[in-house]
Amino acid sequence: MKVPHKAHVALVDGQNFRLLHNEGQIFEPKLVLVEEPSLEATNYSAGVRHQDEPGMRKTETDFEELAHAAAAAEWLNQAAIKGMFDKLIIVADPKSLGEMRRHYHKQLQACLEAELDKAIAAEPLDRLEQVLKSA
Repeated sequence: MKVPHKAHVALVDGQNFRLLHNEGQIFEPKLVLVEEPSLEATNYSAGVRHQDEPGMRKTETDFEELAHAAAAAEWLNQAAIKGMFDKLIIVADPKSLGEMRRHYHKQLQACLEAELDKAIAAEPLDRLEQVLKSA
């Protein structure tokens, strides 16, 4: 995967959110931690969509994880509106990424360079760099 120089990379899963910056080259990313925003999960709108009977029986839906993904999307929206990103790559597990997409603002979509549906948000930075290079 191409990771443009100076691009931001948002790593999200149901519990973690880290914002990174690529100080390396396009095919040799060198990720540096920018911040780990503290999020308040308040948007539980995903619960409306996940109240189907099979999902309720299996209890496969974790509303806290989906609310965390929505909060991460809102944080990224506000940062994009403030002009924090020129280029942004979002890496999230498939469930979180699906929830986040529902909340993207047009400003965020405009700077979105790529998305990667991988559950690697808690991995060390060197492992993340390898995953991005091989994606």
